[in-house]
Amino acid sequence: MSRKVVLDQDECVGCESCVGICPEVFRFDADQGKAEVILAEGGPEDLIDESIASCPAQCIRWE
Repeated sequence: MSRKVVLDQDECVGCESCVGICPEVFRFDADQGKAEVILAEGGPEDLIDESIASCPAQCIRWE
């Protein structure tokens, strides 16, 4: 079973760290002022792991 990346937008502080690290998977929603996942599966796992580790709100996780 493959994992997918999840971002809890309620907890996101809009720092854009994940977008800078892995723009293939995350983008910044200017209307919401928060990041969102655009590719939940199939992204570069090492960069997703780095995004998870760098998130100050700790709102990104694997499921």
